[in-house]
Amino acid sequence: MPSNADWLAGLELFGVRLGLERMDALLERLGRPERTLRAIHVVGTNGKTSIVRGAEALLLADGLPVGAYTSPDVTGWAERIRVDGEEADVERALARVRPAAEEVGATQFEVLTAAALAEFASARVEVAAVEAGLGGRLDATNVLAAPVVCLTNVALEHTEHLGETRAAIAGEKLAVVSPGATVVLGEAEWEGEARARGAARVVTAEGNEALARASVEALLGREVAPGAPGAPVAVPGRLERVAEAPLELWDGAHNPAGVAYLAERLPERRDWTLVLSILGDKDVDAMLAAFSALGPRLVATSSGHARALPAGALARRAACFFPRVEVEPDPLRARERAREAAGPDGAVLVSGSLTLVAALGAVRPATVR
Repeated sequence: MPSNADWLAGLELFGVRLGLERMDALLERLGRPERTLRAIHVVGTNGKTSIVRGAEALLLADGLPVGAYTSPDVTGWAERIRVDGEEADVERALARVRPAAEEVGATQFEVLTAAALAEFASARVEVAAVEAGLGGRLDATNVLAAPVVCLTNVALEHTEHLGETRAAIAGEKLAVVSPGATVVLGEAEWEGEARARGAARVVTAEGNEALARASVEALLGREVAPGAPGAPVAVPGRLERVAEAPLELWDGAHNPAGVAYLAERLPERRDWTLVLSILGDKDVDAMLAAFSALGPRLVATSSGHARALPAGALARRAACFFPRVEVEPDPLRARERAREAAGPDGAVLVSGSLTLVAALGAVRPATVR
């Protein structure tokens, strides 16, 4: 029998299967662990993980037993499930849910979500910050009846599942709102939709730190001490600084809105050398156009993900945006070529997909400063 981690990895073959029937059956067999805690449910297009981790830091500073659940991971499965600020024992967490998960035919994301909730219940977690996976209405995390929902922002992504307009996507994401909940919005335009979904109170805030703080204050029913930590916090693959000579940043910006957010927060430095891998179902040309404003040189690569564009195809798409384009299918060699091209006084940006950052994980321990 394969290890629990190998079994989990094999479930990727089943792909996306939205719907709550399997998740509901799985949690019923596990004794409804989702009912043992209060949660901040974070939905939106970009910034979810940073807000979850920021809320986690604030709740920990308040002295509460805290859980945090994020996705995807870039360092390993354990990154997704945290209890009291520490990564969970994933083998133990998966062992707890595997028999029931196999019985109902759960997907990989459903297994991970159930494992997180069961781990929280076992650890007697009182409050948790939980990141939605895809959308909200049919996402496996929509089992929480959370008293606080945070909608970070809405951009056109996963339109085949969530709808063709921002309004339709916002409706899918805010479908997680339970009657009487507080909704914290990063974009005020969705207040009417939030109230239509049953929100008793709507709070708006701007930026990850403010959204994390407002969500925690809504959950606790009081202000958080001004000096308490919050977002931004160190999150793998999000503006992660991994080397200094040349300066090297990794960021999983994977849609045009994410690239714009990244561009506003890069250190003031011109002529970045970029290493990019982009999934084929994204708005590739819009992303390349936005990335090209950061520097003239691109090393096109592939993360190895099933949906990633081959390096050569990405390079052909990029030729009209970048004066200099190189092709290197292997991400480790692509990174080295970019570092050589940049020189010790230059700057390298690895981006386009969190799967690329994950593929480069083997070099992270040697380069972190």
